[in-house]
Amino acid sequence: MPDHKFPSEFACTHEVFNQSKALTGHNLYAGDAALREAVQRYGGHWAEDDLQRYGEVCGRREWIERGYDANEFKPTFDSHDRIGNRIDLVRYHPSYHQLMQLALSEGLHSAPWTDPGPGAHVARAAKYYLHSQVEAGHGCPITMTFASVPSMRLNPALAEEWLPKITDRGYDSSNRPYTDKSTVTIGMGMTEKQGGSDVRANTTTAVPGGDGTYELVGHKWFTSAPMCDAFLVLAQVERGTTPGGLSCFLVPRWRPDGSKNPIQVQRLKNKAGNVSNASSEIELRGALGWLVGEERRGVNAIIEMVAVTRFDCMIGSSAGQRQAVVQAIYHASQRSAFGETLIEQPLMRNVLADLQLEVEGSVAMTMRMAQAFDHLGEERQQLSMRLGTAVGKYWICKRTPHHAYEAMECLGGNGVIENFITARLYRDAPINAIWEGSGNIQALDVLRAVDKTPAVLTNWLDEIEQSRGADTRLDRAIDGLKKQLADRDQLEYRARHLVDQLALTMQCHLLAQGSRSAVAEAFIASRLDARGAHNTGTLPAGVDVNMLIERGNPLVS
Repeated sequence: MPDHKFPSEFACTHEVFNQSKALTGHNLYAGDAALREAVQRYGGHWAEDDLQRYGEVCGRREWIERGYDANEFKPTFDSHDRIGNRIDLVRYHPSYHQLMQLALSEGLHSAPWTDPGPGAHVARAAKYYLHSQVEAGHGCPITMTFASVPSMRLNPALAEEWLPKITDRGYDSSNRPYTDKSTVTIGMGMTEKQGGSDVRANTTTAVPGGDGTYELVGHKWFTSAPMCDAFLVLAQVERGTTPGGLSCFLVPRWRPDGSKNPIQVQRLKNKAGNVSNASSEIELRGALGWLVGEERRGVNAIIEMVAVTRFDCMIGSSAGQRQAVVQAIYHASQRSAFGETLIEQPLMRNVLADLQLEVEGSVAMTMRMAQAFDHLGEERQQLSMRLGTAVGKYWICKRTPHHAYEAMECLGGNGVIENFITARLYRDAPINAIWEGSGNIQALDVLRAVDKTPAVLTNWLDEIEQSRGADTRLDRAIDGLKKQLADRDQLEYRARHLVDQLALTMQCHLLAQGSRSAVAEAFIASRLDARGAHNTGTLPAGVDVNMLIERGNPLVS
């Protein structure tokens, strides 16, 4: 027998090289020029040190790994305990709870409410933007809890009892009555099978109990984060044979006496994205609720919450774009092909610069709306916020899926593999565009806002006019937009195109007013064509791609 050597000299097939290592240990804030400049410009400069600190936290390996774990180990549902008691319990991986605890401890659900002041919403938006890049799914209950505060204030008695717990910076995931907790989270239940966004078609009923409580019977088609301690729910009030109209209620998961409120989870949704966050179908079987706002004014009550959740959709989608750019630029700087690194190759540089340019516009519009949020006592800012959350939510969220795909393509085959974050970014990208009102709903809401309050449009155009003369292409776009808006024929049919132009011209204006003229020049040159859109990686000659890539590079501060 031959004398074999072990291991065989053929056992080692190859050495792994020319692959980018996982990006960790970087500061998400220090490496984000667009965000840093927006924070300074819109009034959050006082939070600079805290944002630098939190940017470093969000780049740590342990938090990035928790983001992966929360998505790999999806929530599971137990309808009953082992001896048959109804419990409606959703179980999450420990990483989910750790991410929730971090977000709440940082005040992402409450800081502007508990510590109001100049730039409070700007600072919170910047921090939430950093946090969302770690993991987006658990942001759903954070956003809903944050957004519940304006609605809760419509019922002073409820606000007195609940707001201290809603705004507390602790986290208590235990399945027990809210009366035993010092900190709670809030969800919402609006849509039903037959209506979707048409909430006036809801059939869930609420019967007054005579003691200030109501009994709710019906269903909700989408209730995310079903382990929240209470939910803002829309239902039709019934008073004898006279319908009382659509109204808003706070429905707790447990009754004040410690018994389980009959909110029964039917199943968890099996979603394409946002998988770390449980979304459920529920039935209300005589559930106790308290009126929020006035009867028949349910839409007005919950719209206070929806306006804020739409704003957070803008933040979340901008964050998704940023993280996609981070991964694409980092990978291109580490990977070689055809004799040089990807980031040195002209066509790849065109793509990377274009991806970063999208972030520049998204961050500018998002942080401008944060500034408006900080000054809602001023009529002009209030008008900006009314139109801006619909326009911004429509445009930024709708741009994100294609942006995520283009960044994924920069990584080649690795981009679609689940243990590369670009795959998750791509799956998560459509969520914000669909939830809280999909594209058509946002476009129609813009038309309704303009029809009801024409000043919102006048205010929007007046702001854009501040940049007239900065660039002849922008001047032409503004004139074209005004002409299109003056044409009242088939407005609804043309609504998407009009909102496109409202968004693009505002982004061009904001960038033109910023400190980096080369960014504005590139944005205007590439976005204001006849179609009002562009194909990624088709930046015209003369654009300063070196500057854009440097601004997007996560390792350049």
